[in-house]
Amino acid sequence: MIDHARVTSYGSGTGLLVQPAGPGTTLDDLAPGQVVGALREAGFLLLRGFRPDLGLFSRFVGAHSERVTLDPARSFHGGSTAQKVDAGYDAVGLHLENGNSPFAPTLTWFFCEKAASSGSQTTVCDGHRVWDALGEEARGLFREHEIVYSRRVEEEKWKAFAAFHLGTPDAASVTVDDLRELAGGPGKTVIDLLDDGSIHYAYRVSAAHGTLFDERPAFANSILGPSNHYEKPRIAFADGRDIPVHILKEVESVTEDLTEELDWADGDVALIDNTRVMHGRRAITDPERSIYNAQSDLDRGLLTV
Repeated sequence: MIDHARVTSYGSGTGLLVQPAGPGTTLDDLAPGQVVGALREAGFLLLRGFRPDLGLFSRFVGAHSERVTLDPARSFHGGSTAQKVDAGYDAVGLHLENGNSPFAPTLTWFFCEKAASSGSQTTVCDGHRVWDALGEEARGLFREHEIVYSRRVEEEKWKAFAAFHLGTPDAASVTVDDLRELAGGPGKTVIDLLDDGSIHYAYRVSAAHGTLFDERPAFANSILGPSNHYEKPRIAFADGRDIPVHILKEVESVTEDLTEELDWADGDVALIDNTRVMHGRRAITDPERSIYNAQSDLDRGLLTV
């Protein structure tokens, strides 16, 4: 499946563990087209035993990506690819990376520089499996009604975000029209400029949808997710109604039953399809753990390899 690697199942679903087939094999030896082919089937890959440093991790991300995306509200490490995971110590709910905004990448990456001595696992949950397990009432509601994430973002934060992605050091010169031009993603976005310079956005998208690779429905969203560095959004159906409490409880129950854990080892790399697989985190019990995150959009040329 991947030359120079031994590929075995990981967890209770379709995830895959990728390890070197022989001594001296590095991430550079893995063919990107084959890695993406494995991701198509698995939803997430855990690459173990390749012992990369931050530079090699960043190069591996770049080899699979047409664009690397970053959030300037987070701390930067190792150039313009990796950012330190710095969301406190509490457990983090399942979500898509930046899934509550029109700036979600198609791929999410993690590099474990130093694993925790206990707990602190990253969690993953396959949206294909969640959709299949939800009851007919829940599936019917999410088929018929899109959801909307809406919130206010301070002027300093939205201008810094837009300036970074526009490649300009002059955040003061950025306009709300520049931000509107950047807003992409599969949904519809309305951005309003407020009197104090902040913005309010409403991002409308389906909670269940096709993925990067096919149109099979995946319940993959940020309904249960956190809001680190930014104001917590309101999440409701597009007609303004709240998502019924019993439906949210069903989503919580089904996703918890299907959640798997990445038990980190030093040097591990995880690659997650951010259109299909949600991720989160158990509470951090060892503050010495060190994990980096990267976000990118898949190089679509690899889809045909």
